[in-house]
Amino acid sequence: MANDSLPALARAYDAWHDGFADASAVDDPWHVWVQRALDLPRDVTAKRVLEAGCGRGGLSMWLAAAGRPAVLVASDFSAGALRIAHAASLGKPAPAGWPAADIAALPFADAAFDTVVCCETIEHVSDPRRAVRELARVLAPGGRLFLTTPSYLNATGLYRGYLRLTGRRYDEGGQPIAHFTTLPQTLAWVRAAGLAIERVDGTGHYLPWPGRAPIRHYALDASAWRPLLKWSALHSAVIARRPACGEAR
Repeated sequence: MANDSLPALARAYDAWHDGFADASAVDDPWHVWVQRALDLPRDVTAKRVLEAGCGRGGLSMWLAAAGRPAVLVASDFSAGALRIAHAASLGKPAPAGWPAADIAALPFADAAFDTVVCCETIEHVSDPRRAVRELARVLAPGGRLFLTTPSYLNATGLYRGYLRLTGRRYDEGGQPIAHFTTLPQTLAWVRAAGLAIERVDGTGHYLPWPGRAPIRHYALDASAWRPLLKWSALHSAVIARRPACGEAR
């Protein structure tokens, strides 16, 4: 996306966020995964934490209340989403700031945060690889990145292909940008950004169904086969760490 089109893209995302009534829900599969995957004493309590792509702020408010970070910053490209988040946070534990920021050019110093969380965001920017590099840049040595993004090596990916063949576009519920991403691709971006992979997981197995919402198969997330099924889950999930100075990746 060219720089001169960024204001139009921001307005499109503002309009998209305005279509949601619940500002603070944290029951999406990726949010549930992050809440379970975080080690609050290690990753959040008394730490400097960034949620990049915070949307309407539900997870950031959960982090503020559950984790008691020293500093919590929640940023998003959409000023409209941040206005919704700020209004919902009044009178509650909340981030210290809600800055509007392009994830591909974060306005933070190198190594500014001990923990970075980014859920279902990099697939919605023009250059996902650059976004991952920025997430790694602002992560301090020894800090961890919690990253989720779709992986389309599954029935939903086949459905995207079917729509394309029939002249239609899969937009993830009206998103202006919705890249076709995969778990192997995401892992490659994370490693190229200089981070060491600590955990690879996936959640959410769906069967697209004409005329209705996709059918989710919850049993597959709890299956003993989950280590293999993560490659076919719709929501890929990665924990990666920035090696300490002098430490091999």
